[in-house]
Amino acid sequence: MRRARRRGGRTGARSIEAAIAVARRLAASEVLRLAGVAGYEGSLGHDRSPHSIDAVRTYLEGQVALHSALGDLYDGDAIYVTAGGSAYFDIVAEVYADAMKNDSGTRWTLRSGAYITHDDGFYRGISPLDEAGVNVERPLRPAMHGLARVVSHPEPGLALLDGGKRDFPFDEGLPIPRATARDIGDAGSPLDDANVSAMNDQHSYLRLGNHDVAIGDVVTLGLSHPCTAFDKWHYLPVVRSRDSDRVIDLVRTFF
Repeated sequence: MRRARRRGGRTGARSIEAAIAVARRLAASEVLRLAGVAGYEGSLGHDRSPHSIDAVRTYLEGQVALHSALGDLYDGDAIYVTAGGSAYFDIVAEVYADAMKNDSGTRWTLRSGAYITHDDGFYRGISPLDEAGVNVERPLRPAMHGLARVVSHPEPGLALLDGGKRDFPFDEGLPIPRATARDIGDAGSPLDDANVSAMNDQHSYLRLGNHDVAIGDVVTLGLSHPCTAFDKWHYLPVVRSRDSDRVIDLVRTFF
């Protein structure tokens, strides 16, 4: 089951009362089993403001309250309560930890996924283990980036890259230029004040700022929202380390 906090939100019951009514129908079914409560808090905020944190915490507390209200309807088999996108997993852990003190039999499940690669954009600014965090000793670092070559330099300050919406995620922010090099594996020069201003299906518009590039140069791009990188590629190359360009494996995606 999934409970949405606001009208017009994502799937699921819009109130605890509605969710209980659905649960009663499930408990009475001969072909379905009531297995717990599932929710997703990530769409309630896009920053670390007090308003967003309060909205997430209120939603999760409501989820716990719903789970408690369903106690008599569960059949004794494995019961799950699950939430936790990749932005507010710390709040989920706090709320669930309090609930677990009186309910150790339930399988409280955190299902964050983007920590596997992290990113240079959306999650970098909102994760409690990166720029949004306070006194983070070992912050997450992006484990994925894009590579594109300069295919056109039609005017001063503008270069066109051979990668676009078909190649890189763009739904939660455009790619972020990090460095340029003459070829893959060469030592790169940072692109501190450059930016990608727009993307077509197969090209990106690189605004160079005070930098310059040549036709054929390789540009390293930081990516935002790794989920929509996984669904573009059936195989992703794995390099030996953050500082290496040697490919040692391929990972098949099932997104």
